[in-house]
Amino acid sequence: MRSITLLATLATSALSIVLPQSSEDVQLPLVIWHGLGDDFQREGLASVAELAEATNPGTYVHLIHLVDDGSGDRSATFFGNVTQQIEIVCEQLAADPILSTAPAINALGFSQGGQFLRGYIERCNTPPVHNLVTFGSQHNGISEFESCKYNDWICNGAEALLRSGRWTNFAQSRVVPAQYFRDPRELDQYLAYSNFLADINNEREEKNETYKKNLASLNKFAMFMFEEDTVAVPKESALFAEVNATTGEVTHLQDREIYQADWLGLKQLDKAGRLDFKTTPGQHMHLSEEVLQDAFKEYFAPLENKWHMSGLVVQHDA
Repeated sequence: MRSITLLATLATSALSIVLPQSSEDVQLPLVIWHGLGDDFQREGLASVAELAEATNPGTYVHLIHLVDDGSGDRSATFFGNVTQQIEIVCEQLAADPILSTAPAINALGFSQGGQFLRGYIERCNTPPVHNLVTFGSQHNGISEFESCKYNDWICNGAEALLRSGRWTNFAQSRVVPAQYFRDPRELDQYLAYSNFLADINNEREEKNETYKKNLASLNKFAMFMFEEDTVAVPKESALFAEVNATTGEVTHLQDREIYQADWLGLKQLDKAGRLDFKTTPGQHMHLSEEVLQDAFKEYFAPLENKWHMSGLVVQHDA
């Protein structure tokens, strides 16, 4: 009984921080979705959460997890149905007493967690995301799978399935990286069989207008690419660019049909100055505290009193 009382006390305290008591600044909660091979109980992720709280005091941080233990959560980054996983996260965030009663939330995605958070925004977005920041995420998919350590059997199992039968129903429903595999040389197979990425990128003939509406509702969408990234191939996918695997030619987002026809609202965001393209030094997910802190200050700082709350959506005064 004591633990239940304690949880209730903590929730009440956190809500008093998140929700405005007057016209003063408002600190939105932050949700974080980690990447492939990571889990929500890792020390590094706890350090990121602590840095977010230290940079913007009063920040309530929620670490997204698909299983309640670290080992299971890590395994779920390799094996599972991404569509079902996003449904779980939609229910998880909507059920959180703090997130669900906040006027909006901020979101931070590391590697594959970035495109999964984008999927959350497009498919449910309750509670709604104010600012989305992604680091090294594969928004335009991967054309290769990363090499695994010799004794990492979970990773090696996923890699073998991806290489041998990425377009099979088994891989597209159970192997996580296969569900955001996108090689321009196999575009027909991708459009026909992709379980996840072809859908949330609105690349099929029938477009989902809700996806476009939800993504365009973001106040800011910031994408960071690691300049020396050799793990997420192509690295330019982090900025929604496409790379010709034969020539290495890069087609930037603004020159692609997904932007020009505005299938996802990215052009709308860009024209309004709400789409940011960023680079950061180093290899995939090698992040300095300084880079993270700068991002937290720029995108997750308290909303000043020039903002007002309208229902669950944070809007800017005209």
